[in-house]
Amino acid sequence: MTGYVPGEQPKPNTTIIKLNTNENPYPPSPDAIVALQNIQGEWLRRYPDPYANEFRQAVSAALGVPLDWIIVGNGSDDILNVIIRACAEPKRNVVYPVPTYVLYRTLTAMQPAETIEIPYGDDYHLPIADLIATNGAVTFIASPNSPSGHVVAIDELRQLATALTGVLVIDEAYVDFAEGSALPLVQEFENVIVTRTLSKGYSLAGLRLGFGIAQPSLLSGLFKVKDSYNIDAIANAVGAAAMRDQAYKNECAAKVKASRTKLAIDLKQLGFHLWESHANFLLAQPPQGNAEQIYLALKERGILVRYFKQAGLSDKLRISVGTDEQNQLLVEALLPLV
Repeated sequence: MTGYVPGEQPKPNTTIIKLNTNENPYPPSPDAIVALQNIQGEWLRRYPDPYANEFRQAVSAALGVPLDWIIVGNGSDDILNVIIRACAEPKRNVVYPVPTYVLYRTLTAMQPAETIEIPYGDDYHLPIADLIATNGAVTFIASPNSPSGHVVAIDELRQLATALTGVLVIDEAYVDFAEGSALPLVQEFENVIVTRTLSKGYSLAGLRLGFGIAQPSLLSGLFKVKDSYNIDAIANAVGAAAMRDQAYKNECAAKVKASRTKLAIDLKQLGFHLWESHANFLLAQPPQGNAEQIYLALKERGILVRYFKQAGLSDKLRISVGTDEQNQLLVEALLPLV
C-alpha cells in the first residue's frame, strides 16, 4: 500500500505562510485556552473517560442531538478508521467519488477490503447512479468536498441513503464554512453517520479531536472496535470548552468566508479558474496550467500551498484561506508567476 502523505509542516521557528493544510488562521476560543491552563495533574495520572462524556455533553447541547448518538475520536480521521474496521471486509467494498480525501483509500488499504472509486465529472456533480450500483459496505461522501470545496445537496444524499444497504458516511470536516448540513439525515436513516472535526472551524488541529453522530444502533457496532481510551483528558476538557463557545467559532468562520470571497476575486483577476468553494480553501487552476511550477516557486518564497500530483489535479492548486494579510502576500507573490 501507499501511505497517506500529509501536507508539509514547516520547521519550528521558521517564518512561513502556511496555506497548505486548511488550518484555521485564527486562534482557538479563549475559553479553550483557559481550560488548557486549568488542566490538573490528577487528570493526567488517571486514565481518561473512555467515552469523553464532557465533550459529548457539549456536542449534544450545541447541536441538539442526544448524547448516546455521539462517538468521539482522536480527530475525525479516527472515526473514519473505526467505521472501516467495523464495516469493511473481503467482498464488502468501500466506495467514494474522486477526487476526494485520499485518506479513505489509505484506511481501506489497511484492512482486507477493496476500494471502488467513482470519478466526479468536471462539474463535480455527484455520480449517484454509479454509487448506488456499487452498493458498498461503506460509502464516503465528503461535503464540503476536498479539494473541490463543493457541497452535495441534502436531497441527493437522502437518495443515496435510501438506496444503499451499507453505511453512508457524510464527512462534514468543513461544514463550519458552509451554509447547510446533512445532519437531519441521521434522524431519518439508521445507516447514516455524519462525521465532524474540531481541526478546521474550531482552530484545534493540534488537539486531534473529532466526532461522529449516528443512531445508537449503528454506534453500538463502532464502539466495539474503537481504542479503549482514544481521547485523552486534555482533549476532552479543551474540546468541550471550544464546543460550548459557538459564538466565537461562528465569528471566526465568518471572517474566513469573507476572506475566501476576496481571495477568489483576486485570483480570478490573475487569470485563475476557480470552483465555488464552501470550505476554507479554494481549488485554483493557473491560467497556464503550470501548477507544480507555481507551487515550487511559492515554496521558495516562504509560502506553502497544496499540490496534488495525480490525475485530474496536476494542473491545480488547493489554497487554504489565510488572514487577509496572508492572502494579500500570496497574491503579490503570484503576480510574476502567472
